[in-house]
Amino acid sequence: MTGGALLDSVESHTRLAGHNRVAMLLFRLGDGQLFGINVFKVREVLRKPPMERLPGMHELLAGSFDYRGKTIPVIDLAAALGYQPLVDVDSAHLVVTEFSRSMQGFLVTDFQRIVHCTGESLEAPSSTLGFGGRVSAVSRVDGRLMAVVDVEHVLASIDGAPAELSQHIQNEAGHRELAPRRIMVVDDSTVARLRLVNLFKQMNIECLVAQDGREALDALNQMAESDDEKITLVISDIEMPRLDGYALTRAIRDTPALRGLKVVLHSSLSGVFNEALVRDVGADRFIAKFQPDLLAKTVLELMLPSTN
Repeated sequence: MTGGALLDSVESHTRLAGHNRVAMLLFRLGDGQLFGINVFKVREVLRKPPMERLPGMHELLAGSFDYRGKTIPVIDLAAALGYQPLVDVDSAHLVVTEFSRSMQGFLVTDFQRIVHCTGESLEAPSSTLGFGGRVSAVSRVDGRLMAVVDVEHVLASIDGAPAELSQHIQNEAGHRELAPRRIMVVDDSTVARLRLVNLFKQMNIECLVAQDGREALDALNQMAESDDEKITLVISDIEMPRLDGYALTRAIRDTPALRGLKVVLHSSLSGVFNEALVRDVGADRFIAKFQPDLLAKTVLELMLPSTN
């Protein structure tokens, strides 16, 4: 499949979003192991272009190159996941992606095809598989193991310092009357969960954590039966195994005991299709990762007593 054909194919897959289904671009990194990445994050697949490497670049950066008039970094994804580096492999491919409003390229050995996966077919990887935090989900494709790369983990290993919450917002949070000061954070990425928990700790807001939409929905239903554990707001990733953020939001809106909850979809996925789906599933807001002050302001607004 050529880069242009891939882009055309990506556009045709947008109908899957919102139905707990996802299209994955399959590729390899040096052996027979299949890896996947959500096609909504992919802009193009190219042969490895000539790259520039400057002194002081991170060891996982293969260099940078000009992509449609913009200089973007290129990450050696094979090296990041423990394989032999691809920086000097002329036959390598470059997957151009967009995460959290920024563009970057990933070097891979080759790319295979696009497959459709249901949320139920994706599951959290067992620690015995040895992927660590570098993989957020696994599934089976034609009987073979496919590992979904946790790109947020890879990016954090290169630029590990998350943006800090401004002092102004911290002060504002301290003076707001919020009751209760408890929210639920739903994200399959360990890095993302830690960042969010640390963010809300600065706002004196307690976080309950779930690793996917199914775990979150089960916990919410249990809390609905108790008067002791009340929350008013759910902050959920979109791309998750078992039950994605869109399906979780729909389930919340379809459950009488839960439909009053505020829901913020918080994702590195980009594109105008998000805006329409946020409305369709009944989410209150969509915030692109990772904008601490904007997310904090949104949470403060939605948690005000007058909005409950």
